[in-house]
Formats: sequence, structure tokens, C-alpha cells
Amino acid sequence: MNGSSSGCPDSGSQGWDTRAVPCHAPARGCAPVKALTADLRPGTAASSAAVLFTLVPAMTLLTHLVYALAYLIAGVSAGAALWALRPEADPLLALLAGALVALTGALVHDVVTRLEREHKASRRIARLNDRVEELAHLLEQRLAADAGPQPEAGARYDAVMQEVRLLQSLVARLTERRAPRPPAASAERRPAPAPSTAAPSPAAPSAPVAVPMDDAAVLEAVRDALKADRIDVYLQPIVSLPQRKHRFYEVFSRVRAADGQQIMPDRYLDIAEREGLIATIDNLLLVRCVQLIRETERRQHAIGFFANISAATLADAEFMRQFLNMMAQNHALVPKLVFELSQHDLRVGGAVTMGILSQLARLGFRFSMDQVTDLAIDLDRLLRHEFRCIKLDRALVLDPANAARIRELRHRCAAEGIDLIVEKIETENQLVEVLDTGFDFGQGYLFGEPRLSRKPE
Repeated sequence: MNGSSSGCPDSGSQGWDTRAVPCHAPARGCAPVKALTADLRPGTAASSAAVLFTLVPAMTLLTHLVYALAYLIAGVSAGAALWALRPEADPLLALLAGALVALTGALVHDVVTRLEREHKASRRIARLNDRVEELAHLLEQRLAADAGPQPEAGARYDAVMQEVRLLQSLVARLTERRAPRPPAASAERRPAPAPSTAAPSPAAPSAPVAVPMDDAAVLEAVRDALKADRIDVYLQPIVSLPQRKHRFYEVFSRVRAADGQQIMPDRYLDIAEREGLIATIDNLLLVRCVQLIRETERRQHAIGFFANISAATLADAEFMRQFLNMMAQNHALVPKLVFELSQHDLRVGGAVTMGILSQLARLGFRFSMDQVTDLAIDLDRLLRHEFRCIKLDRALVLDPANAARIRELRHRCAAEGIDLIVEKIETENQLVEVLDTGFDFGQGYLFGEPRLSRKPE
């Protein structure tokens, strides 16, 4: 992870599309296996809804309006009837009785609507699951029919099947319904990335105009995107300074809603973490990262990838077991994957997190620390756990109050072989100031904005 790493090709030659898990067959190729499916388990609320709504057509807007009008009329009628039968009673009692009838109707309507929506989602998951099983069976048949299979072909097949099984297990969790939790009244959002001052790339696809979404809508969009494989992977280059050569890529996830609208990380990360979905998103991102690394290997491109990982993902024993089994099929890719953890997660996780990192380090993984807010960094502790990079915010680096501590940190890191990367470099003037401080790596919109990964033609 130091400055001696080989350069990567021009950014224009990069591009992957991770909307499908690429299936690298050894000879004539095979159909891409679409991931993110799960078995529809009997006994769940979804399967119960399937029985209830087998013969009930989807409700249209007009149907909802008719139902609403019906229970409103029922409420008014109940109140009027009570008042007519008991004229001596307080009129407020009749009003409350009518409101209770209307509220009961609204609750029943809401329950029926939710069950119908769950039923439709369950049928979609079942169809996707059938499709994956069909494609996996087709893959086995083609590989079996291929005369004279080579050991390398078998290894590739095992790796792909490991990815399929891992992705299936991720979405299987989404079929387990959780009791919805109310959104926090004053949830603090993670700071959004600084706006780009560079002109947008003409090759970047135009995204639909963002429509404001409340927390419930964002949560529903995230769950739906995970089930439908609409978690897009974006890559942003990390360059050497002052040459500006691409040395690494950082991998980001963005949620794409059903209407094509992009939901940015600063909008959904806190909600996903609160609802227990952040580990699933991180896990999916790691699997996609392995696919990207394998593609660069096939193209003989020497490039590394930074992938953010949360404490929740590290503590997910089942996923980590499956992930490490998959990496055992691709051990040569391990040095090219750098796990990135925030300074906050490292401090809060304590000995437990560091113990897990030590086990990963023994397998050859390396780590980077980002979101640094305190320059009192224990470098000896980081070195013991194979941290080879530290990311610093440009504003923190250029703050005159931090000049002495930044200079001391830079000298110590250079002596210990830890690379310092300055983030959020947006303009040429900012780059000049960073270069004056002597840093060797930079990241920001000046060098390239995050771009959707595309599969080569």
C-alpha cells in the first residue's frame, strides 16, 4: 500500500457493471447468474399473505379511495345512529363512537394493504430464486459438458458458486420481517461529501431529479433495492502526488430506487444502520469488490481497492465465515483488498474489533483508517494490526492549528511505512497547498468523481 505500487490504466479504460454476478466460465462462457435471491420459507408472514391473497387482485388507487369512503361513511353513520337512539347522551360520545368506527376501518385497510404488498414481494423473491436455481443448474451442465476441464476452470467455478451462495444468504435475511422501529426524532446525518467544483463528466449518465423522501420511504427503498439487486457500485480513484497516477480505487455503494433515483449514502446510511441493514449493504459491497478485483486480474491491471467495512460487518460471524471461504478460492486477490474502518469504530470496538482484525491480518488482509477527527493516533497499535494507510480530511490537514501535529504524524508514518492519503481535494489551489505539506497520495473530485462501474464490452 505504499508509493511503489504499480499504476493503473487510464480511467477511461476502467468500467465494470456489477448489476449481475459475472460468471467466468473457462471456455465458451456462460450466462450471468443474477444474485440477491432467497428461498421463500414456509411459515412466514409472507407465505401466510400468499394464501390470503391468492384470489385478490392488486388494489388500485380507486379501490383505496372507495374503501376509505366506506369506512368514513360507516363512522358517520354509527355516530348519527347513536345520537338518534340516545338523544339524551352527550353529542361528544356519538362523535367519538363514529371516529372509533372510522379508525378501525382505516386500521383494517392498512393491514390488508401491507399484507398484499408483502405477498407481491414474496412472489417476486420466489421467482428470482427459481431463476437463480435454473441458471446455476445450467452452469453445472455447461461445465460438465466442457471436454477436458482444467484445474483453473474448476477453481473459477467454485469461486463463482461461493459468491452465489453468499449473495443468496444475504438476501435470505431480508425475508425475515423485523418489527418496524419509529425513526429517530433528531437523527444526525453523516456529513455529505463536499460538492464538486469540477464540471460533470459528459459520459456520466443523467440521474432522475431527486424527490424528497422521508425516512420511511428511504428505508423501504433500501430494502427493495437489496432484494432487487439495485445497489450500484461506484469507484473513485486515489492518485499518487504530484504525478496524479491512479494507484487505488475506493468502492462506494449507492441505492437506486425503483424509479431510477439515486439515494446518496449520507441519506440512507444512518437509517440502514438503525434498522440493522448496514451489515447487509457492507457485505454485498465486499462481494462486489472481489468481483472487481478478479476482473482487474483477468486484464492484468495492478490496482488495489479500498472497501469500507463497519463494526457490524466484522461482528457478523456467519458472513465472515462465508466470505473467508470465498477468499480461500481467490487467495491471490487478498493483497489487493484493503478494508477501511473509521477512527470512531476502532475506538468503540475496542479489543473485540482489534481481535477480529488480527485474525484477518494473519490471512494477509490490510487495513486503512478514515474519518479521522483526533490526531492523537496510536501508530504502534495500528501497525500491530496491519494498518498501512490513514486518510485525513483536507480541512484537517490545512488547518494552521494542526500544522505541528500534522508534520510530526507525517514524519512518523514515513518512518513506519504507513501511507497518508488526503481526502476531499476539490480545486487546484487546494492541491498546491497539500503538495506544500509533502503528502504522497490524494483523493477528491479534482482527480475524478465517483463513477458507476461498468462491465467491459
